[in-house]
Amino acid sequence: MKLLIEIGTEELPAIPLLKELPNISKKWEKILQEYHLESEFKFFYTPRRLVFMHENFKEKQDDSFVEFIGAPKAIAYKDGKLTQAGLSFLEKSGLKEEELGFKEIKGKEVLYCQKQVQGLQSKVVLPQMIEAFLKSLSFGKTMRWGDGCFEFIRAIRSLCCVLNDELVEFESYGVKSAKSTFVHRSVSYDLIAFGNVDEYFKILEQNYIILDQATRKAIILDQLKALENENGITIAEDDELLAEVVAITEYPKALLGHFEKEYLEIPSEVIITSMRENQRYFAVFKDNALSNHFVVVSNAVCEDYSKIINGNERVLRARLSDAMFFWKNDLAQGLNNDKISQMVYLEGLGTLKDKITREQKIATKLCEVFANTQKDEILKALEYSKADLSTQMVYEFTDLQGIMGSYYAKAMGMSDELALAIKEQYLPNGDNSAMPSNEFSSIVALACKLDTLMGLFSIGKIPSGTKDPYALRRAANGVLKILLALNKNFDLKMFLEAISSEYKSFDHKILLDFILERLYTFYEVNASFVKAVLCSKTYDVIYIDSCIKALIQSASKTDFNQNFATFKRLANIALLSDVQVDESLFNTQEEKNLYQAFLQCKNQRHNTQELLENLFALKPQIDAFFDKVMINDKDEKIKNNRQALVCAIYCEFLKIADIKELSL
Repeated sequence: MKLLIEIGTEELPAIPLLKELPNISKKWEKILQEYHLESEFKFFYTPRRLVFMHENFKEKQDDSFVEFIGAPKAIAYKDGKLTQAGLSFLEKSGLKEEELGFKEIKGKEVLYCQKQVQGLQSKVVLPQMIEAFLKSLSFGKTMRWGDGCFEFIRAIRSLCCVLNDELVEFESYGVKSAKSTFVHRSVSYDLIAFGNVDEYFKILEQNYIILDQATRKAIILDQLKALENENGITIAEDDELLAEVVAITEYPKALLGHFEKEYLEIPSEVIITSMRENQRYFAVFKDNALSNHFVVVSNAVCEDYSKIINGNERVLRARLSDAMFFWKNDLAQGLNNDKISQMVYLEGLGTLKDKITREQKIATKLCEVFANTQKDEILKALEYSKADLSTQMVYEFTDLQGIMGSYYAKAMGMSDELALAIKEQYLPNGDNSAMPSNEFSSIVALACKLDTLMGLFSIGKIPSGTKDPYALRRAANGVLKILLALNKNFDLKMFLEAISSEYKSFDHKILLDFILERLYTFYEVNASFVKAVLCSKTYDVIYIDSCIKALIQSASKTDFNQNFATFKRLANIALLSDVQVDESLFNTQEEKNLYQAFLQCKNQRHNTQELLENLFALKPQIDAFFDKVMINDKDEKIKNNRQALVCAIYCEFLKIADIKELSL
């Protein structure tokens, strides 16, 4: 049986819709499972509808069984009569006393009943399923309508549920279901009726609704490619913008517009941001430079699109005119720190000027750690790093902070390297973000992120659950990525302690763990590998990275499982102590062989990978030791000496990872 469900709404805002999009099909699948009506389906969306299409939907639910488990028999009966617990079970299960049964569960005989539940007709439960699905969706902010009685991301204007070409009648959100749908507004504002599912799809197609979002995306991409070929241009690839455009169009048409060349004097980032964020225009390039053109994807249906192009050109011209005014005014004033000394950063952390002062102190220590000789220039970059927050351009386009500062710094005659550091101070700022391009910029960015983390943790602004309003997880990721890219030894624990005097006292271990926990997302490996290394209490980021990679490489070898089993056994036996190995107390060849092999392994100069391989090479001697030697000897000195040998090997392995934490 075919099942069509359509929820018709007023225009859905693109960004909230796209955020919830990965969950929509999953939530419908969950509803199907809960109601025992699992079946394959396709999901479609346009700005004004959410649609599910099942080609083979069940006519009725599968029959199922329900188990009732009650109190133990000794509690259900007292003196041969049912207690209140027993009577409650009768009421819950709908049984008579003579129908009571018992079953042994976890060693106890308890009241038990299994009843078959007849499946209901699909048309009976579909209204409940649809309403449950709608209530499960989470778009963030919602709107209310109908005297505030109904709440959804946007007002629901139509409902349609057709099973086997028959309407499933119900009412939800103040709307009665009907075999009707909205078509493109260029055709009609009224609902149009249809007779069956096939006719539904035909009506949409004939009235300029491209229901399949994948088809709309393909059409837009084809149109963009055609514009490129016809005009000798390159249209910027922008997956996020493309997804938004797909979400706000039902019948897309890509159009090429232009603006006056004089506006190209404005930094390209400003023009692109204005077009993208405010108008959802695609930027256009020609001869590897930003062109005075743009692409707008219209949702209109008409023969002559010139008025639409002209209208969009007028809107963009006004925005670029404002941007030109801001640009020239900001250039005339230059970067000025006077205003930021009055701008509060966060309560408890002073002003932005105070933040810069702390960042400069951090940068001074970073220069010492990295033996960087450009301290004065780095401190100057930090001095002006936040000055663009007081400019008109950044006030209008907040995403351009740092970027605009670099332009103004160059205009003031500052060096290219200094201007670049101002531009890159917030990098990396996402999973796929670019990194600071050199050590100079990296130190500036590190100082910024470390102050943010230390400052926020010192005043108790610690992320909990999924909440992270100050993007501290992103800052921690950035710290680790920069340190790994620099590839220089850096003891994170020691450094946090070294800069702690600038902040209110707090437990640094909380922040240290918070930063290092980000490493779990850095490697495609069993999480226990990362945990084992972190449990070794090593805080040098580069060394941690080398240990994790060494484990990963060793795990790819065929003998890893055997090596792991031997060393896991050794680790479980090892008792940490200060007892030193006394070679004169050895009285078996196996312990002598193991000790000599261990000394040779320990005394060799090697990197992390070689150390791990050399330790694993001790497997034959360790196995022989376990097979032939009794560790718990009657002689206390011999016993302690053998335990010390096992402990010494375990402690050497502990320099890489705590093998007790590894799980395969």
